[in-house]
Amino acid sequence: MSLTTDLVQDRPATAGGGAGGAATVHLLRAGDAADMAKWDAFVAACPEATFFHRAGWQTIIDRVYGHKTWFYYVEQDGRIIGVLPLAEIKSRLFGHSLGSLPFCVLGGVAATSDVARPLLDAAADKLAASLKVGHLEYRNLLPAHAGDPAWHQKELYVTFRKAITADDDENMNAIPRKQRAMVRKGIKCGLTAEIDQGVDRFFIAYATSVHRLGTPVFPKKYFAVIKEVFGEECEIRIIVKDGAIVAGVLSFYFRDEVLPYYGGGMPAAREFAGNDFMYWNLMQAAAARGARIFDFGRSKLGTGAFDFKKNWGFSPTPLAYEYRLYASTELPDNNPLNPKYQLFIKLWKKMPLALANVLGPHIVKSLG
Repeated sequence: MSLTTDLVQDRPATAGGGAGGAATVHLLRAGDAADMAKWDAFVAACPEATFFHRAGWQTIIDRVYGHKTWFYYVEQDGRIIGVLPLAEIKSRLFGHSLGSLPFCVLGGVAATSDVARPLLDAAADKLAASLKVGHLEYRNLLPAHAGDPAWHQKELYVTFRKAITADDDENMNAIPRKQRAMVRKGIKCGLTAEIDQGVDRFFIAYATSVHRLGTPVFPKKYFAVIKEVFGEECEIRIIVKDGAIVAGVLSFYFRDEVLPYYGGGMPAAREFAGNDFMYWNLMQAAAARGARIFDFGRSKLGTGAFDFKKNWGFSPTPLAYEYRLYASTELPDNNPLNPKYQLFIKLWKKMPLALANVLGPHIVKSLG
Protein backbone atom coordinates (compact mmCIF):
# COMPACT_ATOMS: atom_id res chain seq x y z
CA MET A 1 0.00 0.00 0.00
CA SER A 2 1.50 3.34 -1.00
CA LEU A 3 1.43 6.42 1.19
CA THR A 4 0.56 9.73 -0.35
CA THR A 5 1.28 13.24 0.79
CA ASP A 6 -2.29 13.62 2.07
CA LEU A 7 -2.58 10.10 3.55
CA VAL A 8 -4.77 8.69 0.80
CA GLN A 9 -3.89 6.18 -1.89
CA ASP A 10 -3.40 8.61 -4.70
CA ARG A 11 0.22 9.60 -5.40
CA PRO A 12 3.06 7.96 -3.42
CA ALA A 13 5.24 10.28 -1.35
CA THR A 14 8.62 10.40 -3.05
CA ALA A 15 12.07 11.87 -2.75
CA GLY A 16 14.91 12.18 -5.18
CA GLY A 17 17.10 9.13 -4.94
CA GLY A 18 20.48 10.59 -5.84
CA ALA A 19 22.28 7.95 -7.87
CA GLY A 20 19.27 5.63 -7.61
CA GLY A 21 15.64 5.99 -8.59
CA ALA A 22 12.90 7.76 -6.68
CA ALA A 23 12.28 6.62 -3.11
CA THR A 24 8.64 5.97 -2.20
CA VAL A 25 6.87 5.45 1.12
CA HIS A 26 4.56 2.46 1.57
CA LEU A 27 2.52 0.77 4.28
CA LEU A 28 3.13 -2.84 5.24
CA ARG A 29 0.05 -4.89 4.42
CA ALA A 30 -1.01 -6.48 7.70
CA GLY A 31 -0.87 -10.25 7.55
CA ASP A 32 0.70 -10.35 4.09
CA ALA A 33 3.38 -13.04 4.38
CA ALA A 34 5.45 -11.78 1.44
CA ASP A 35 5.44 -8.18 2.68
CA MET A 36 6.32 -9.26 6.21
CA ALA A 37 9.17 -11.47 5.00
CA LYS A 38 10.59 -8.61 2.93
CA TRP A 39 10.31 -6.25 5.89
CA ASP A 40 12.01 -8.73 8.26
CA ALA A 41 14.81 -9.41 5.80
CA PHE A 42 15.59 -5.69 5.82
CA VAL A 43 15.43 -5.55 9.63
CA ALA A 44 17.81 -8.49 9.93
CA ALA A 45 20.37 -6.77 7.69
CA CYS A 46 20.00 -3.14 8.84
CA PRO A 47 22.54 -2.26 11.59
CA GLU A 48 20.16 0.30 13.13
CA ALA A 49 17.21 -2.10 13.33
CA THR A 50 16.34 -4.04 16.47
CA PHE A 51 14.17 -6.99 17.40
CA PHE A 52 11.45 -4.44 18.10
CA HIS A 53 11.36 -3.40 14.45
CA ARG A 54 10.20 -6.91 13.47
CA ALA A 55 6.96 -7.08 11.48
CA GLY A 56 5.47 -9.52 13.99
CA TRP A 57 4.82 -6.70 16.45
CA GLN A 58 2.08 -5.45 14.15
CA THR A 59 0.29 -8.78 14.53
CA ILE A 60 0.80 -8.84 18.30
CA ILE A 61 -0.43 -5.29 18.94
CA ASP A 62 -3.46 -5.78 16.70
CA ARG A 63 -4.51 -9.22 17.98
CA VAL A 64 -3.96 -8.61 21.67
CA TYR A 65 -4.85 -4.94 22.15
CA GLY A 66 -6.70 -3.88 19.01
CA HIS A 67 -4.61 -0.72 18.60
CA LYS A 68 -4.29 0.71 15.09
CA THR A 69 -0.87 0.32 13.50
CA TRP A 70 0.95 1.90 10.57
CA PHE A 71 4.17 0.14 9.58
CA TYR A 72 5.81 2.46 7.05
CA TYR A 73 8.71 1.55 4.81
CA VAL A 74 10.64 3.38 2.10
CA GLU A 75 11.48 1.54 -1.09
CA GLN A 76 14.02 2.54 -3.73
CA ASP A 77 14.83 0.53 -6.87
CA GLY A 78 12.76 -2.36 -5.51
CA ARG A 79 14.63 -2.50 -2.19
CA ILE A 80 13.58 -1.37 1.29
CA ILE A 81 15.93 1.32 2.62
CA GLY A 82 14.11 2.33 5.80
CA VAL A 83 11.28 1.34 8.15
CA LEU A 84 9.20 3.01 10.86
CA PRO A 85 6.62 0.98 12.82
CA LEU A 86 3.94 3.08 14.53
CA ALA A 87 0.94 2.36 16.73
CA GLU A 88 -1.76 4.59 18.17
CA ILE A 89 -2.95 4.43 21.78
CA LYS A 90 -6.07 6.35 22.73
CA SER A 91 -6.90 6.37 26.43
CA ARG A 92 -9.00 8.54 28.72
CA LEU A 93 -6.61 7.78 31.57
CA PHE A 94 -3.23 8.13 29.87
CA GLY A 95 -3.85 10.27 26.80
CA HIS A 96 -3.70 9.94 23.03
CA SER A 97 -0.36 9.07 21.46
CA LEU A 98 1.38 7.70 18.40
CA GLY A 99 4.60 5.84 19.03
CA SER A 100 7.37 3.67 17.70
CA LEU A 101 6.72 1.36 19.30
CA PRO A 102 4.32 0.74 22.23
CA PHE A 103 5.12 -2.37 24.32
CA CYS A 104 8.68 -2.26 22.96
CA VAL A 105 11.77 -0.65 24.47
CA LEU A 106 13.08 0.55 21.11
CA GLY A 107 11.70 1.78 17.80
CA GLY A 108 12.04 4.88 15.68
CA VAL A 109 13.42 5.06 12.16
CA ALA A 110 15.81 2.31 11.08
CA ALA A 111 17.39 3.05 7.71
CA THR A 112 20.31 2.19 5.47
CA SER A 113 20.02 5.44 3.49
CA ASP A 114 19.58 9.04 4.58
CA VAL A 115 17.06 9.39 1.78
CA ALA A 116 14.58 7.37 3.85
CA ARG A 117 14.75 9.34 7.09
CA PRO A 118 12.96 12.58 6.14
CA LEU A 119 10.31 10.63 4.24
CA LEU A 120 9.51 8.47 7.26
CA ASP A 121 9.58 11.45 9.61
CA ALA A 122 7.20 13.30 7.28
CA ALA A 123 4.85 10.30 7.17
CA ALA A 124 4.78 10.11 10.98
CA ASP A 125 4.25 13.87 11.27
CA LYS A 126 1.32 13.89 8.83
CA LEU A 127 -0.25 10.89 10.55
CA ALA A 128 0.15 12.36 14.05
CA ALA A 129 -1.40 15.64 12.93
CA SER A 130 -4.31 13.91 11.19
CA LEU A 131 -5.04 11.74 14.25
CA LYS A 132 -4.81 14.81 16.54
CA VAL A 133 -2.62 12.92 19.01
CA GLY A 134 -1.11 14.56 22.03
CA HIS A 135 2.38 13.50 21.10
CA LEU A 136 4.54 11.38 18.81
CA GLU A 137 7.23 9.24 20.44
CA TYR A 138 10.33 7.57 19.00
CA ARG A 139 12.08 5.09 21.31
CA ASN A 140 15.62 5.44 20.03
CA LEU A 141 18.89 3.99 21.21
CA LEU A 142 20.63 7.14 19.96
CA PRO A 143 19.19 10.64 19.33
CA ALA A 144 17.73 11.04 15.85
CA HIS A 145 16.82 14.73 16.06
CA ALA A 146 19.54 16.32 18.18
CA GLY A 147 19.29 20.10 18.03
CA ASP A 148 15.86 20.07 16.37
CA PRO A 149 13.57 22.32 18.47
CA ALA A 150 10.49 20.40 17.28
CA TRP A 151 11.67 17.33 19.17
CA HIS A 152 12.13 16.94 22.93
CA GLN A 153 14.13 14.33 24.80
CA LYS A 154 13.38 12.91 28.25
CA GLU A 155 15.99 11.25 30.44
CA LEU A 156 14.19 8.46 32.26
CA TYR A 157 15.40 5.12 30.94
CA VAL A 158 18.74 3.44 30.48
CA THR A 159 19.64 0.15 28.87
CA PHE A 160 22.20 -2.44 29.93
CA ARG A 161 24.16 -4.35 27.29
CA LYS A 162 27.35 -6.35 27.64
CA ALA A 163 29.46 -8.68 25.53
CA ILE A 164 29.61 -12.35 26.53
CA THR A 165 31.88 -15.10 25.25
CA ALA A 166 31.59 -18.82 24.56
CA ASP A 167 33.54 -19.53 27.78
CA ASP A 168 31.38 -20.00 30.91
CA ASP A 169 34.29 -19.39 33.27
CA GLU A 170 35.12 -16.13 31.55
CA ASN A 171 31.51 -14.97 31.76
CA MET A 172 31.26 -15.99 35.42
CA ASN A 173 34.47 -14.20 36.33
CA ALA A 174 33.21 -11.03 34.64
CA ILE A 175 30.39 -10.87 37.21
CA PRO A 176 31.35 -8.80 40.30
CA ARG A 177 32.18 -10.86 43.39
CA LYS A 178 29.02 -10.23 45.46
CA GLN A 179 26.72 -10.96 42.54
CA ARG A 180 28.76 -14.02 41.63
CA ALA A 181 28.17 -15.32 45.16
CA MET A 182 24.42 -15.00 44.62
CA VAL A 183 24.62 -17.00 41.39
CA ARG A 184 26.57 -19.73 43.17
CA LYS A 185 23.99 -19.75 45.95
CA GLY A 186 21.30 -20.57 43.41
CA ILE A 187 23.47 -23.35 41.99
CA LYS A 188 24.06 -24.82 45.47
CA CYS A 189 20.33 -24.70 46.21
CA GLY A 190 19.81 -27.17 43.40
CA LEU A 191 17.91 -24.91 41.02
CA THR A 192 17.46 -26.15 37.48
CA ALA A 193 16.00 -24.72 34.27
CA GLU A 194 13.27 -26.07 32.01
CA ILE A 195 12.14 -24.74 28.63
CA ASP A 196 8.39 -24.37 28.11
CA GLN A 197 6.53 -24.05 24.83
CA GLY A 198 3.47 -22.68 26.62
CA VAL A 199 3.15 -19.64 28.86
CA ASP A 200 1.19 -20.98 31.84
CA ARG A 201 4.05 -21.44 34.31
CA PHE A 202 5.80 -18.29 33.16
CA PHE A 203 2.63 -16.25 33.65
CA ILE A 204 2.30 -17.45 37.25
CA ALA A 205 5.83 -16.24 38.08
CA TYR A 206 5.47 -13.00 36.13
CA ALA A 207 2.02 -12.07 37.46
CA THR A 208 3.07 -12.81 41.05
CA SER A 209 6.16 -10.63 40.69
CA VAL A 210 4.54 -7.56 39.14
CA HIS A 211 1.69 -7.70 41.64
CA ARG A 212 4.27 -7.56 44.43
CA LEU A 213 5.65 -4.40 42.78
CA GLY A 214 2.20 -2.82 42.47
CA THR A 215 2.24 -2.92 38.67
CA PRO A 216 -0.71 -3.96 36.44
CA VAL A 217 -0.06 -7.23 34.66
CA PHE A 218 -0.17 -7.89 30.92
CA PRO A 219 -2.79 -10.44 29.81
CA LYS A 220 -1.67 -14.04 29.46
CA LYS A 221 -2.81 -13.86 25.83
CA TYR A 222 -0.10 -11.28 25.15
CA PHE A 223 2.66 -13.72 26.01
CA ALA A 224 0.97 -16.57 24.18
CA VAL A 225 0.73 -14.51 20.97
CA ILE A 226 4.34 -13.36 21.31
CA LYS A 227 5.45 -16.99 21.51
CA GLU A 228 3.22 -17.95 18.60
CA VAL A 229 4.45 -15.12 16.37
CA PHE A 230 8.17 -15.37 17.07
CA GLY A 231 8.46 -19.12 17.58
CA GLU A 232 11.99 -20.28 18.34
CA GLU A 233 13.21 -16.69 18.50
CA CYS A 234 11.21 -16.44 21.72
CA GLU A 235 12.29 -18.68 24.58
CA ILE A 236 10.42 -19.31 27.84
CA ARG A 237 12.79 -20.49 30.59
CA ILE A 238 11.40 -21.69 33.92
CA ILE A 239 13.55 -22.10 37.02
CA VAL A 240 12.40 -24.85 39.36
CA LYS A 241 13.37 -26.42 42.67
CA ASP A 242 12.07 -29.89 43.45
CA GLY A 243 9.48 -29.42 40.72
CA ALA A 244 8.13 -26.11 42.08
CA ILE A 245 8.26 -22.86 40.09
CA VAL A 246 10.82 -20.41 41.42
CA ALA A 247 11.16 -17.91 38.54
CA GLY A 248 10.61 -17.50 34.81
CA VAL A 249 11.93 -15.37 31.97
CA LEU A 250 10.73 -14.78 28.40
CA SER A 251 13.66 -13.91 26.13
CA PHE A 252 14.19 -12.92 22.51
CA TYR A 253 17.03 -13.96 20.22
CA PHE A 254 18.08 -11.55 17.48
CA ARG A 255 21.26 -11.84 15.42
CA ASP A 256 23.96 -12.55 18.01
CA GLU A 257 21.99 -11.05 20.92
CA VAL A 258 19.83 -12.48 23.67
CA LEU A 259 17.26 -10.17 25.26
CA PRO A 260 15.60 -11.30 28.51
CA TYR A 261 12.48 -9.17 28.16
CA TYR A 262 9.88 -10.23 30.72
CA GLY A 263 10.78 -11.97 33.94
CA GLY A 264 9.43 -12.64 37.38
CA GLY A 265 9.91 -14.69 40.51
CA MET A 266 7.83 -16.37 43.15
CA PRO A 267 8.40 -15.51 46.84
CA ALA A 268 10.83 -18.45 47.00
CA ALA A 269 13.08 -16.72 44.45
CA ARG A 270 14.46 -14.47 47.17
CA GLU A 271 15.30 -17.40 49.46
CA PHE A 272 17.01 -19.44 46.74
CA ALA A 273 18.57 -16.60 44.67
CA GLY A 274 16.20 -17.64 41.91
CA ASN A 275 16.49 -14.54 39.74
CA ASP A 276 20.27 -14.50 40.04
CA PHE A 277 20.50 -18.12 38.97
CA MET A 278 17.95 -17.59 36.19
CA TYR A 279 19.91 -14.87 34.40
CA TRP A 280 23.17 -16.79 34.77
CA ASN A 281 21.54 -19.93 33.41
CA LEU A 282 20.15 -17.94 30.47
CA MET A 283 23.58 -16.41 29.84
CA GLN A 284 25.14 -19.89 29.74
CA ALA A 285 22.51 -21.22 27.35
CA ALA A 286 22.59 -18.14 25.12
CA ALA A 287 26.38 -18.26 24.86
CA ALA A 288 26.21 -21.91 23.87
CA ARG A 289 23.64 -20.96 21.24
CA GLY A 290 26.04 -18.39 19.78
CA ALA A 291 24.85 -15.17 21.41
CA ARG A 292 27.65 -12.68 22.04
CA ILE A 293 25.62 -9.77 23.44
CA PHE A 294 23.53 -10.05 26.60
CA ASP A 295 20.93 -7.28 26.53
CA PHE A 296 19.59 -6.90 30.06
CA GLY A 297 17.05 -4.41 28.78
CA ARG A 298 15.54 -1.14 29.91
CA SER A 299 15.27 0.12 33.47
CA LYS A 300 14.19 3.40 35.01
CA LEU A 301 16.79 5.45 36.82
CA GLY A 302 16.59 5.10 40.58
CA THR A 303 14.83 1.72 40.69
CA GLY A 304 15.66 -1.68 42.13
CA ALA A 305 15.92 -3.13 38.64
CA PHE A 306 18.54 -0.51 37.77
CA ASP A 307 20.61 -1.46 40.83
CA PHE A 308 20.23 -5.20 40.17
CA LYS A 309 21.63 -4.89 36.65
CA LYS A 310 24.51 -2.67 37.75
CA ASN A 311 25.41 -5.32 40.32
CA TRP A 312 26.06 -7.70 37.42
CA GLY A 313 28.78 -5.41 36.13
CA PHE A 314 26.70 -3.90 33.34
CA SER A 315 27.14 -0.20 32.62
CA PRO A 316 23.98 1.86 31.97
CA THR A 317 23.57 3.60 28.63
CA PRO A 318 20.90 6.36 28.43
CA LEU A 319 18.09 5.72 25.96
CA ALA A 320 17.25 8.62 23.67
CA TYR A 321 13.45 8.71 23.76
CA GLU A 322 12.23 11.62 21.64
CA TYR A 323 8.85 13.36 21.64
CA ARG A 324 7.11 15.72 19.28
CA LEU A 325 4.11 17.54 20.75
CA TYR A 326 0.84 18.09 18.90
CA ALA A 327 -2.31 18.54 21.00
CA SER A 328 -0.34 18.25 24.26
CA THR A 329 1.64 21.08 25.82
CA GLU A 330 3.86 18.92 28.05
CA LEU A 331 5.76 15.64 27.81
CA PRO A 332 4.01 12.44 28.95
CA ASP A 333 4.80 11.13 32.42
CA ASN A 334 3.00 7.79 32.60
CA ASN A 335 5.41 5.82 34.76
CA PRO A 336 5.46 4.39 38.31
CA LEU A 337 7.95 7.00 39.50
CA ASN A 338 5.38 9.75 38.97
CA PRO A 339 4.26 10.77 42.51
CA LYS A 340 0.59 10.90 41.49
CA TYR A 341 0.59 7.11 40.98
CA GLN A 342 2.05 6.20 44.40
CA LEU A 343 -1.31 5.73 46.12
CA PHE A 344 -2.54 3.60 43.22
CA ILE A 345 0.58 1.39 43.52
CA LYS A 346 0.07 0.91 47.26
CA LEU A 347 -3.56 -0.07 46.76
CA TRP A 348 -2.70 -2.40 43.88
CA LYS A 349 -0.23 -4.33 46.05
CA LYS A 350 -3.03 -5.01 48.55
CA MET A 351 -5.47 -6.21 45.90
CA PRO A 352 -6.01 -10.00 45.68
CA LEU A 353 -3.80 -11.45 42.94
CA ALA A 354 -6.73 -13.02 41.08
CA LEU A 355 -8.53 -9.68 40.89
CA ALA A 356 -5.34 -7.87 39.84
CA ASN A 357 -4.89 -10.37 37.00
CA VAL A 358 -8.40 -9.57 35.77
CA LEU A 359 -8.18 -5.79 36.02
CA GLY A 360 -4.53 -5.31 35.07
CA PRO A 361 -4.80 -6.01 31.33
CA HIS A 362 -7.48 -3.33 30.93
CA ILE A 363 -5.08 -0.74 32.33
CA VAL A 364 -1.79 -1.84 30.81
CA LYS A 365 -3.15 -1.88 27.25
CA SER A 366 -3.31 1.91 27.43
CA LEU A 367 0.23 2.36 28.77
CA GLY A 368 2.24 0.73 25.98
